Amino acid sequence: MPLRTIHLLGSPVLRQRGDEVPDVTDEIRTLVADLFDTMYAAEGIGLAANQVGLTQRVAVVDAGDHPRIVLINPVVVEQDGKDRAEEGCLSIPDLFGDVDRSMRIVVETTLLDGTRERYELEDLPARAVQHEIDHLDGVLFLDRLGVFKRQMLLKKWKKMRKGTTGYLQEVSPESASGS
Repeated sequence: MPLRTIHLLGSPVLRQRGDEVPDVTDEIRTLVADLFDTMYAAEGIGLAANQVGLTQRVAVVDAGDHPRIVLINPVVVEQDGKDRAEEGCLSIPDLFGDVDRSMRIVVETTLLDGTRERYELEDLPARAVQHEIDHLDGVLFLDRLGVFKRQMLLKKWKKMRKGTTGYLQEVSPESASGS
């Protein structure tokens, strides 16, 4: 499967809410496969469609001991507990912040065969799914930080990006550097 280009902070598509997927088609199945391949090549644990420039409610997660998760039109139907932990993002490489998330969630999602399924998730898989659903809503982890921490990270981002143009990052197995 081809690797997709990742959109970086500043790309307008990252702030758009994804459109519901009416039917699971071969195009959606290909997108899911491409998302997994791109996520693995970039050494991430989750990736959403808008991170590759598409405004569809599709994301993937492979985190912790839970089998990999396909998220098509996902909805969190239960959540409890709170935990603060460090998060990063493939669309904002090399920046990290402590984010509060529910420790346990139940998410309902459409699978590749078009059926709906519920998963009960805890810890890292729950955090990663919440992070990806935020992406599908046009929300970045930076938005969940305090004002001072967010401003500090945005200042650092601008400094890191000084002299670069555009908001796209090519991904290849050879160039994956954990970002």
